[in-house]
Amino acid sequence: MPFDARFSTSGRLIKSWTRGVPVESAALSQIENLAALPFVYKHIAIMPDVHLGKGATVGSVVATSGAVVPAAVGVDIGCGMMAVRTNLSACDMPDNLSGIRSSIEAAVPHGRTNNGGPGDRGAWETPPDASVGAFDKLSSALAAIGRDHPKLGKSIARAPAHMGTLGTGNHFVEVCLDQEDRVWVMLHSGSRGIGNAIGTYFIERAKEQMRRWFINLPDADLAYLPEATEDYRQYMRAVGWAQTYARANRETMMRATLAAVAKELGRAIDSDTYAVNCHHNYVATENHFGADV
Repeated sequence: MPFDARFSTSGRLIKSWTRGVPVESAALSQIENLAALPFVYKHIAIMPDVHLGKGATVGSVVATSGAVVPAAVGVDIGCGMMAVRTNLSACDMPDNLSGIRSSIEAAVPHGRTNNGGPGDRGAWETPPDASVGAFDKLSSALAAIGRDHPKLGKSIARAPAHMGTLGTGNHFVEVCLDQEDRVWVMLHSGSRGIGNAIGTYFIERAKEQMRRWFINLPDADLAYLPEATEDYRQYMRAVGWAQTYARANRETMMRATLAAVAKELGRAIDSDTYAVNCHHNYVATENHFGADV
């Protein structure tokens, strides 16, 4: 897909895959602010879904050298898509899908009530064995994060009840067809309440660092953590955990969804043919132009 390249007012290269896509003026301002950060590496990349975010636009890819911007990663850390191709075809599905939808809704908690407190419809009251097993693999690492950051305690306590749950907003579970009428199950979700808490917590810690060092930014939400600091190390540890949790959450929901569809159809489903699992709210160390960034 062709892209357009231009230099920002600060002299940074911006590559945009937005031909024919209207970009709101507030988002353009965020792009300029982002490009002005001194540790941006080589260029920033703007995707076709670009729109206003918190500090940085949603739909931007930013390589940095020597620092990380927690708000650019986002608060739904590890949010992504998972899609599985089944051995079903359109002809295997009933004309009315209401039964399948109801079965999926019963198998995967979704939404949010009571401000996420007791009785929240979007969390498990008693997590099933699959959710317990998935969370147990991550529990000791989360406990270590909690010991270092007690303010995360309330969200950490809720994390087991969110494993295998969808959440709100634009998160969804979908049964769909491809061009050859094969049935796929696709879902979109992330790290739920604990990811939000980790992201929000470290955004505030980054802002505290900016105030301490008298660093003035064009947008306070672009506060960053320098690589040499302990906060950077703690953030990368926590965000890595949340990304792993998000993937486990999707995998747990996918198994529950496939089981619900199989039960409703009264037949086994083979789902080992092809799968996609790709996150989009994340940070990772990668090698670009000969440097680890």
